[in-house]
Amino acid sequence: MNNTASSAPDPIVVGLVANRLHSLLDEQQTALVNTAFSPVVRESLDLACAVFDSRGEMIGQSVHGTPGHINAMATGMAHIAARYPAVELAEGDVLITNDPWMTAGQINDLTVATPVFLHGRLIAWFASCCHSPDIGGRILSAAASEVYEEGLRLPILKLRTAEGPNEVLEAIIRANVRTPDETMGDIYAQVAANQVGARSLCRLLDEFELSDIDAIAAEIMRRSEDALRAALRELPDGTYRARAHSDGFGEQELVLEVAVTITGEQVEVNYAGSSPQSPYGVNVVLNYTRAYTSFAIKAALAPDVPHNAGSFRPVLVSAPEGSVLNCVEPAPVASRHLVGHFLPSLLFDALRPAVPGGLPAASADALWMTVWRGGSAAEATPFTLTVFGAGGSGGRPGKDGLTTTGFPTGVRAAPTEVLETLTPLVQGRREIRPDSAGAGQQRGGLGQVVEVWRRGDTPWTVNANIDRVVHPAPGALGGAPGARGEFVDVSTGEALPRKQLVRLAGESAVRLSFPGGGGYGDPLARPVDAVLADVVNGYVSITEAWDTYGVAIDYTGAPDALVRPPHTYQVDWSRTRSDRNP
Repeated sequence: MNNTASSAPDPIVVGLVANRLHSLLDEQQTALVNTAFSPVVRESLDLACAVFDSRGEMIGQSVHGTPGHINAMATGMAHIAARYPAVELAEGDVLITNDPWMTAGQINDLTVATPVFLHGRLIAWFASCCHSPDIGGRILSAAASEVYEEGLRLPILKLRTAEGPNEVLEAIIRANVRTPDETMGDIYAQVAANQVGARSLCRLLDEFELSDIDAIAAEIMRRSEDALRAALRELPDGTYRARAHSDGFGEQELVLEVAVTITGEQVEVNYAGSSPQSPYGVNVVLNYTRAYTSFAIKAALAPDVPHNAGSFRPVLVSAPEGSVLNCVEPAPVASRHLVGHFLPSLLFDALRPAVPGGLPAASADALWMTVWRGGSAAEATPFTLTVFGAGGSGGRPGKDGLTTTGFPTGVRAAPTEVLETLTPLVQGRREIRPDSAGAGQQRGGLGQVVEVWRRGDTPWTVNANIDRVVHPAPGALGGAPGARGEFVDVSTGEALPRKQLVRLAGESAVRLSFPGGGGYGDPLARPVDAVLADVVNGYVSITEAWDTYGVAIDYTGAPDALVRPPHTYQVDWSRTRSDRNP
């Protein structure tokens, strides 16, 4: 079966190929995860994998991955394809870049792209974007004043050719990072995973007797575009606005404003009114702003539609140049997720009146990222480890928010055993944080409490790249805000500086209390049985149940009991009815 650009592809073949592409993308991701060196990729899945047509337009993505990686890489491939057109490429070439303004908005995120050739002709691309365990410069934080301080910045370069690796480039990378083996090991894993995808794609084309993938890719993209446009046509035309606050850096909070204008089958998202770019590394490049905007629109309107370049086309995104959502070089950008992750909740807030069935309340939003370092002269084995954690997501129409589950990112927390095996650090405490969820008819998800100390008496450091310590996640439709986050010294209870290096004595211990998601709807409308279940499960205290939900609950078991079965809690219906029906 020969497929040409002038003939429409067989719809059955399109469906079969689309399904097979999903399988080979999962194969690509599995190869990446199984060969990666760092827990950032191997355990936390801070990555994205995708396949592109010959022009660099995304056909599909793997199941896992973060919107900031996959969507930014999808639009960033245009830079890569433009820098190296087909005539300058050959089989065996592999390209690499971490330029924030071209891909994922942060120097720690490395994109590796591999052109795929069949019978000597460029037919497709495979690429992945992974968070590097280290890229030099400052330990990842928001404290830099220019992007130059944040680490090694790589323009679009050839990492490999058919003759072998670019040894000079590899030597430069190794000489500029604190984790040379892990960093290069992850890069090798990205190269290998792309090769796995490329081989599988060539076998697929041979099986279906196709000379290229472009015509089928165009049809896959068209279907996604049509589906999103159809969803937009179902909404009332108009302009919908919202405003949100993030903690920013130090005492300089940031304001995010959006106007979402729906006109027929198109939506324009404009962030005019947002704060000017910051002198610190919480700035967002426009590529990353587009990434989380397109994700939010699709998640709100057409979550089941396959994700590809077609689903980007109906969404037009703009932000004033020089604003915190469209920063200009050489702005520092290392902690751009602490602002970019707010955009889906901001857009949900704007679109809630227009979307039938409603949209979730705000989440803890910004992923909490801590970078732990032991590298003093007295350190027997220096270490640098990046650890992720999540607060609660917002309450949803008809469902509670998810507890300790990241939204909008899909990055996972590594198991405690990984941290304690790779470093002398100890997680002395890791548990659900009671009363952290925003109250509502559907409550928000809960945060967690984590305490960390280290073995030995050697000094160590931590950078806590966190948010919602000042501004909690607001509720929706009468729901209450989630709890604020906290970052404190365990022994003194004093708050520690955020988004910058904190030097710790050997005997120090720190506590991170993650924020909760906002509640959805009036707390007094929450079913009494649901409040009772929350108390039994330790999510809500008896005091909170009464003060916020108007549900009086008595504990009848032994005061010192560690195990408290459900039958030891009873609802005082007389007081409850009186409070809920004054």
